[in-house]
Order: sequence, then structure tokens, then C-alpha cells
Amino acid sequence: MKKSLTIIAAALTVLPVMAAQKAEPENPDSTGFKFTDVKVIKTTPVKDQNKSGTCWCFSTNSFLEDEIIRQTGKETHLSEMFVVRKCYEDKADKYIRMGGKINFAQGGSGVDPLYVWRNYGMMPEEVYKGLEYGDEKHSHYELFDAMEGYMNGVLRNAGKKLTTGWKAGLRGILDGYMGKVPESFTYQGKTYTPKSYAASLGINPDDYVSVTSWSHHPFYTQFPVEVADNWLWASSYNVPLDELQQILDNAVENGFPIAWAADVSEPGFKWTKGYALLPKAKSEKDMTDTELSRWVKLSDKDREAEKFEITGPCEEQEVTQESRQKDFDIQATTDDHGMEIVGYAVDQNGTRYYKVKNSWDTNQIYDGYFYLSKPYFQAKTISMIVHKDAIPNAIAKKLGIKK
Repeated sequence: MKKSLTIIAAALTVLPVMAAQKAEPENPDSTGFKFTDVKVIKTTPVKDQNKSGTCWCFSTNSFLEDEIIRQTGKETHLSEMFVVRKCYEDKADKYIRMGGKINFAQGGSGVDPLYVWRNYGMMPEEVYKGLEYGDEKHSHYELFDAMEGYMNGVLRNAGKKLTTGWKAGLRGILDGYMGKVPESFTYQGKTYTPKSYAASLGINPDDYVSVTSWSHHPFYTQFPVEVADNWLWASSYNVPLDELQQILDNAVENGFPIAWAADVSEPGFKWTKGYALLPKAKSEKDMTDTELSRWVKLSDKDREAEKFEITGPCEEQEVTQESRQKDFDIQATTDDHGMEIVGYAVDQNGTRYYKVKNSWDTNQIYDGYFYLSKPYFQAKTISMIVHKDAIPNAIAKKLGIKK
């Protein structure tokens, strides 16, 4: 994985590191930007994944919560740790079946909560918080170290007959840190199982599709995006970049949320300042003689920092299918983080940005949200999940989603 800002430890697990960098919110007037929301869906409150590499769950659970609002008007908080717990168990099973030759990590894919919904159901946060280790906020460092050590111990039995007890041993670790998952529970005066609770929420997981745009596979086909945390080998629909953009714009214009997986390690990703841009780097040919004489005296570190200094709306890089693909191929674009796009805004020049809901708490300039430029979206999107009705009809027909 590429490293920038601090450390990007694994796909979609950058979050604990970045969350730890939270500082006092900056004054919006100090950034040089003035964003005006144009259209924003009704969304549930911003969450805090804290020291857990579970952005993939927080982002898609938030997306599903907003889909419940969109379709039924009801607001709920879905249990992130119910989803995470089920994925840890199934991920461990696959890890053993593959002889340890696939990724076993805190990270995951945005489609994982849909997989859990389909196979195990869902629970409300009030019933299952997954916090049984003495902390008020999530921290999976010790939990995951315990699981990883245990799983590698099981693997050392490779080539021999495994015992029938290893899954119970893993469940024991998860029970100790996260608590046992109840087979049934009472919530708001009704008794549910996880499956019956999921059925009560008015969501059909088969209505949602993952979409991406990479030229190393044919367009209008499906393929599993080749990132380590796609442990399910789940497929995404592949469309040209301009159609990926059309899907996003159609979704935000029509009030659909988007679960968004992307690279957040670029110099233009300024979380504390509330925006993500892809600015053109300063170069010597653009400088006056005075600027150049100062520039050549800077250290390499200071020169790199100033290359992408942003003081307000600026010229951004032009993104093409080819440039996007090149960055993915050389791993300059990696699957760092999962977030949710909830609408769009304009800056003081009328340029469109997309409003993004994060899961790093609210101690930030825009209370847990930031604004995403079109070039950054085009260059750094790994994939996104949308309701199939958010896809323009002409594109949906090409994909075989609609006749």
C-alpha cells in the first residue's frame, strides 16, 4: 500500500491512523473556500469508528440507514459491530480454507454489509454494540492481534487434519471482546431475530450494485476488483469513466446516497480543512524569477509541501481513463477508505463538489463532512455502491440491469 500523511496500513484500514490526527476544527474562512450546499439527502448522524479498520462497514451501514430513510422515512442506527463480527468469522473460515494465502485483516469491502444482510440479517445498535472490552469507543488493535495470532496457530497445523474446535475457539475470542450475538432480541416492543429485523426494514439487498471503471477488464461486464480486502471476491459492474460520473450525478440529483470507496492519501485530501482536490502541482516553468530564486533554495521536503499548497479554488488535474488506470496499475491509487456521498454543493465560483460523510467523528471543520471535487472523484474512486434505480436507464440497459 502507498504511504502518505501518516501510514496507510491496509486497504480501507487507514481510518484509525487518520482519526487519531483529529485536531481543533479550523475556521472555514481560513481555508479560502466557501461551500454552499445545493442538494443534500436526509442522513443519520455522523459516527466514529475510532481505532478500528472498519470504514467499509461504517460507510455502507450509513448508506443503508439513509436508504431506509429514503424508502420508508424511518431513522435507525444499524449495528456496525454485528456486521463486523459476522465478517470476521467468515473471513477466518475462508482464510483457513485458502491455507492463509488470502488477506485476513480488519479491512473489508463496501459490499460486505450487504452480504451479511443477505445471509445473517441485521441488528440495531442499541441491541449489539460490540463493546465488551472496557472502552467507550471501538478499538480493535488488541482484538485483531488476538485473532491473528490464533488463526496463525491454527494454520501451523497445515497439511494435517484440523480439529473440530478451532471455530469455537475463534468465537470465544470474539465473544470476549465483542459479546455474544443474541439469537433473538426485543426492540421497541417487538421480538426479532436478526433476519426478521432485517426483513422489517424495507430494504432488498439485491437492489444494490457495485460500480467501477477500469480498462484492464471489458466495459459492461462484471469482475472482482483486485484489492486485498475484497475477500468475498465480489464483482462490480465496469463502466467507462464518463458513465461512472453520470451515475454519480444522476444519483445525487435524484436524492440517492452513494457508498464510496477511494484513495485518500493524495496531498490534496485535506480532511481537517474539509475538502479533497486534485490540484495541478506547481512547477518551475510557472514561476516568476523572484519565485524561482526562492524555490531553488527550499529543501526537498519544503518544496514538496509547497507543490500542492491550496489556498482556495484552484486549477485541477485533467483525469482520463488512461491516467486513472495508470495510477491504479502502479498502485498510486489504492483502496484506502470507505465513505458516503450524500449530496452536492458549489464553491464561491459555482464549481460543483460532492458532500461526503465520513466516520471519523465530528471534530472537524464541517462536523464530520467534507467536499469532494470532480477530478478527485474521477481519479481516486475504487468503486461505489448505488441503488440500481440511481443508474441512468441507458447505462443500466448496457449492463443488463434493466431491459
